Amino acid sequence: MSRTGLPLPGRGCDCSTCAFWTGPDGRGGPATVEPLCSGCNSDCSYCGCARAEAATGSGACGTCPIRCGSRDNIRAWMADVGGTLTFDDIELHGRLPEGLPAYIPQVDGTGVPELDAHLDWPAYAVGLRRVFSADSHRLYPRWSDGADAHELLGLRPGQLAVLSGYGTDPLVEALWTARRRDRLVERIAAQGWDLVLACNYSVYGNWPRSEHLLNLRRSLILAAEFAEAGLLTVPNVYWFRLEDLARWGEWIADTHPPAIAVNAQTMRSGEDWESWLLPGLHWLAAELPPGLPVILTGLSRPDRIGAAVELFGTRLHLINQTAQAYGLHGEVMGPQGRRRVHARTADAFRSTVGYMASLLPDHTPKETT
Repeated sequence: MSRTGLPLPGRGCDCSTCAFWTGPDGRGGPATVEPLCSGCNSDCSYCGCARAEAATGSGACGTCPIRCGSRDNIRAWMADVGGTLTFDDIELHGRLPEGLPAYIPQVDGTGVPELDAHLDWPAYAVGLRRVFSADSHRLYPRWSDGADAHELLGLRPGQLAVLSGYGTDPLVEALWTARRRDRLVERIAAQGWDLVLACNYSVYGNWPRSEHLLNLRRSLILAAEFAEAGLLTVPNVYWFRLEDLARWGEWIADTHPPAIAVNAQTMRSGEDWESWLLPGLHWLAAELPPGLPVILTGLSRPDRIGAAVELFGTRLHLINQTAQAYGLHGEVMGPQGRRRVHARTADAFRSTVGYMASLLPDHTPKETT
């Protein structure tokens, strides 16, 4: 515990001085306050940074994006996340919107009526980068005060608008910085989204565990802020170790969120899929409550979608940008793979939407006689 009363990670990834170390006996060391972490990350690239090695501040923290125990402002970061890295004080409730389809195409927010012609798809998603600017830290003028998501997208009555709150690290960091300054979360809530997938703060393999733990907490805090503003919100679940998944599992069992979401957009390589994403999905499929919906964002390969379907069945929802991205080039995705057919964008879009939906179990309620 620091002089300020806040639990702090150990300087230079020193577990013996870290407030979050569990230790081999599960009780940690003399500094342990919240035993959440089994030890430092052996692949960490920041344990020997300039500030960690210096007796006094070196000024390196001013240009470093990593939040570790050696930062000169680590106390401020701990205060900013509520002085804890546990999940115990956060709850999310609700149910997914009625009629949410298994496949939800993500679009750029323009020309939706033309894409949707002769399709009448139940829901469309828009990425955060189409709504909020990482450069200005503000909503784009089109999405500023008074904007209604359904009207701006040109949706028909009953069609659902989903905000996919994922983006590059600069984008989601800008959102974190700006969310209080101009009531940003409240202004996004006023746009009337039917569902929000909360931002995911990254968990990279060469980062210190303090950054992992802070980012898991920040992802959940932002989800709670959207929910408190009146939006049905699904938290993003990321992990680095089994202990992270176990914590998520305990929190889910205690709080019963409307669903969980996993962002697969950055897990494109075969190694990422085999070593990180797929094992984690297996754990979630085995340990989550049976009826809890799971929303995967970014999967586009049919074999990986098929693996996810085997794991989650009818509780799986998929969001990707494939239909519009391919359609803009006159291409479609189908049983023969990606093909250039020189079709009109709207026609190619409809074809790919139909194919993606065919890979997933039908969520349409069956009529009873």
